[in-house]
Amino acid sequence: MGGMMRRTLLNLCVLCALAAVLGGCSTYYRVNDPAGSKEYYTTDIDETKTGAISFKDAKSGSEVRLQSSEVKKISEEEFKAAVEGEKKTRK
Repeated sequence: MGGMMRRTLLNLCVLCALAAVLGGCSTYYRVNDPAGSKEYYTTDIDETKTGAISFKDAKSGSEVRLQSSEVKKISEEEFKAAVEGEKKTRK
């Protein structure tokens, strides 16, 4: 019985460690709206059934849905510079 308990505890620890590692890894995106020449920044993009994408813009906090878009993965540094730079100019 003790061996089963240890194995369960070990599995739980491994799952928690894996969740912590994966949770700390974000992917950063710059989304361009070709129709309006506007740039958005986000860490999560959802694709709708119609092919549009929806996401929360990190600069404005607005929910955005675009039918046509260009999405590019960017570095964390580029993301932070764009988002924090925008917040500083708004103050």
